[in-house]
Amino acid sequence: MDINEINSKVLAENVKVKSILNELHRVIVGQDDLLERLLIGIFTQNHILVEGVPGLAKTLAVSTLAQSLNMDFKRIQFTPDLLPADIIGTQIYHPAEGKFSVKRGPVFANFILADEINRAPAKVQSALLESMQERQVTIGDTTHKLPVPFFVMATQNPIEQEGTYPLPEAQIDRFMMKVVIDYPSIEEEKTIIERVIIKKLPEVNKIVTKADVAEIQNLISEIYIDDKIKSYCVNLSSSTRNPENFGLEKLKALLAWGVSPRATLHLVEAARAKAFIEGRGFVIPEDVKDVVKDVFRHRIILSYEGEAENMTPDKIISELLSAVEVP
Repeated sequence: MDINEINSKVLAENVKVKSILNELHRVIVGQDDLLERLLIGIFTQNHILVEGVPGLAKTLAVSTLAQSLNMDFKRIQFTPDLLPADIIGTQIYHPAEGKFSVKRGPVFANFILADEINRAPAKVQSALLESMQERQVTIGDTTHKLPVPFFVMATQNPIEQEGTYPLPEAQIDRFMMKVVIDYPSIEEEKTIIERVIIKKLPEVNKIVTKADVAEIQNLISEIYIDDKIKSYCVNLSSSTRNPENFGLEKLKALLAWGVSPRATLHLVEAARAKAFIEGRGFVIPEDVKDVVKDVFRHRIILSYEGEAENMTPDKIISELLSAVEVP
C-alpha cells in the first residue's frame, strides 16, 4: 500500500481513537500515559503490566475502556490460595448423567484485569501467562480458544512485598510494556473529588465495535517504518547488551542482562501504534523514544554493582538514548 494511502486511512480511523479517549476522560481524570499505553496494547494485540500504589484508578481505567469498546471485562484478584482452575476453568462431573461438563473460568473475556499478579504462586501465574501467549486454554482433553480480542492488564503493587511471588524474568518478558503510574497532581485530585463524591460518574458510551478494533489492528500492521528506524530500534536493543559498542563502557558493569529480541519486536509494534494514535501513517524517531522506556524497563536486569550504585532501568535507558545515534 502506498504511504499516502496509508496516511489517508490512518487519518480516517484516528477519529475513532480521539472519540475513545474523549469518552475515557469523561470518567477518568488524568492518567493520559496509562490510557494511551492500554490502547497501544489492544491495537497491537499485546499485554500490559502496570505498577502503581492502590487507589490510582487502574481498575476503573480498564473497565471503562472495555465498556467504550463494547467488550467483556473480568477482574481476577490474585491471592496466594488461588488455583489455576480458578482462572482457566475446570471440568464438573454429573453423576446422574455420567458425563463431565466444562465450567469456563474468568479468563474467557476480552479484557482481563489480573490484579496484583505477583501475589499468586508460580503455577497460577503460568496458567495466565500461557493463556496470554497461546490465546487458548486446555481444560481436560479439550482446547478452548479465547475470545478475540484478548487483552490482559496485570498490576503489581510496589509496596507490601511480603508474601509475594515476583514474576520470573522469562515470564515478565511476555508483557509488551511495564507502565509505572504515579499519584495525580493537586488539580487532578480536586477534580477526582468533584466527580466521585459530589457528582456520579457518567455512563460510558460504546464508541466502537470489535470489528472496528480489528480494522485498526490490521491498519497498524501496515504503517510504514523506514529501514533506518528499524536499525535504530535494533541498535537500542543491542546497546542494552553491549553498551561498550556505543561508547558507554561504564554501563557494562552495571548491567547483568539486556533486553531480548522480543523487546525489539515489541518496540517496533509500539512505535507503529504510537504513530497511529498521533495520526500518522509512518513512524518517526520520536515515536520510538516515547515508548522505549515502557518496553525496556522490565527487561533490563541490573548487576549487583548497578543496584549498589542505585541505578534504575530508566536511568540506564536515558543514557542509552543519548548515546545511540538517531536517524
